[in-house]
Amino acid sequence: MNLQSNDFALFGLPEQFAQNRAAIDAQWKALQREAHPDKFAAQGAAAQRLAMQWSVRINEAYQRLKDPVSRAAYLCELRGVAIDAERNTAMPTEFLMQQMAWREALDEAASAEDLDKIMRQPIDYLLKQLQICEQLLDVDNNPQAAAQVVRSLMFVERFAEDIAKRHEQLEQ
Repeated sequence: MNLQSNDFALFGLPEQFAQNRAAIDAQWKALQREAHPDKFAAQGAAAQRLAMQWSVRINEAYQRLKDPVSRAAYLCELRGVAIDAERNTAMPTEFLMQQMAWREALDEAASAEDLDKIMRQPIDYLLKQLQICEQLLDVDNNPQAAAQVVRSLMFVERFAEDIAKRHEQLEQ
């Protein structure tokens, strides 16, 4: 194993968006077994520190690979296109209008049922956009366009977190 390998190489996976989650999970478990610090207890503190570094590196890669939005962002960055969501907030007008509608609906929601209804639209949007990401990254090799989609997906994820927080507020 090489600490400098990208996440896909580390996990022995093709460098593409479409992945089998079960394969990612299985490879994570195998890599963790291989690098577990307890296996190196007899080899001294230096070997255990190195194993700990490996364990951390494996977990970081796993977090990026298992989540489709993180995986898409990582692929864009590997292909030379930074997501830069904090500074690059430009979005198509249609998406901005959709965001406003979702936010207004969230502000007006009075029950858990209302929140469940609101959540269906962002989930549908997310699923469609993930398919578009797959096309842009795996077929079209267009990381610039994929980065724009990833930025919108990051908003949708934050919006879903806001809905979850609102659920918690209603339950109190």
